[in-house]
Amino acid sequence: MNFTRKADAVWDGGIMDGEGKVKLGSGAFEGAYSFQSRFGDDTKATNPEELIAAAHAGCYTMALSGNLGKAGYKPKHINTTANVKIEKQGDGFVIPNIDLITEASVDGIEDEEFQKIAEETKKTCPVSQVLSGAKISLNAKLKKASAA
Repeated sequence: MNFTRKADAVWDGGIMDGEGKVKLGSGAFEGAYSFQSRFGDDTKATNPEELIAAAHAGCYTMALSGNLGKAGYKPKHINTTANVKIEKQGDGFVIPNIDLITEASVDGIEDEEFQKIAEETKKTCPVSQVLSGAKISLNAKLKKASAA
């Protein structure tokens, strides 16, 4: 199977005073972005790093669920946050690292096995692979599942 997913971005104006819109091909999200939402305090608009974080957190979480299932475990709940850092280096900006923080409730798994699967998922989820130029760290926590 091969799929192509797309998103569109438009920008009007100069970098400092302009504004843009991003739109997912599915139509599930459309929103503004700006210089201030990227490097300032505009919290009413998104930015490329936030969109990368959403993509990475979503991909990793889904892949972890799949890998746990392949190993014979049924996850009850997985929550992942991706922190994408951007910093100035020389005349430009780089994304030097991404921190994944995940917490999962999974019955019957020991932490050692969970850590192994979580780490392997970090290496193999498609978004991790495409972002491999950045150092991607992982902080994985196994929560004790509540008795049903």
